[in-house]
Amino acid sequence: MTPRIGIGYDIHRLEDRPGTGLVLAGVHVPCDLASVAHSDGDVVLHALTDAILGACAAGDIGELFPDTDPANADRDSTDFLTHALALAADRGYRPGNCDINIIAQRPRLAAHKPAMRATLAALLRLPPDAVGLKARTKEHCDATGAGTAIEAHAAILLIET
Repeated sequence: MTPRIGIGYDIHRLEDRPGTGLVLAGVHVPCDLASVAHSDGDVVLHALTDAILGACAAGDIGELFPDTDPANADRDSTDFLTHALALAADRGYRPGNCDINIIAQRPRLAAHKPAMRATLAALLRLPPDAVGLKARTKEHCDATGAGTAIEAHAAILLIET
């Protein structure tokens, strides 16, 4: 077998909801925003799940966990990631490293990046130096730049077990 690379992307609208907060990379980020989503709206884990599924040529998160299924309402996105990792393992692969971009005008994420990176490393069973995580803005361009959406891009390398 050869290594496989997957890429993933997700975007969610944001709503102003005082005291709600966001879940990003499995970490609660306190803020006055909420992700408009059927599940917990974790764009990072959604993009990462799609990257793993893509590397395995196994469809996408919407096919496996449709937002029309009531079982996925408010579901913890770590469930999606765990399922994708199990699928990769069944095919003889495990993560080698990953790289993630979170794009958000708000909230500011720098203070939360260490916890997010540590959580991702634990979920993927990788050393922290195999998990790249960046946060950036859109310089006030488009919906994300206006602060009404949040995006994540993920790339993952799967290697043989």
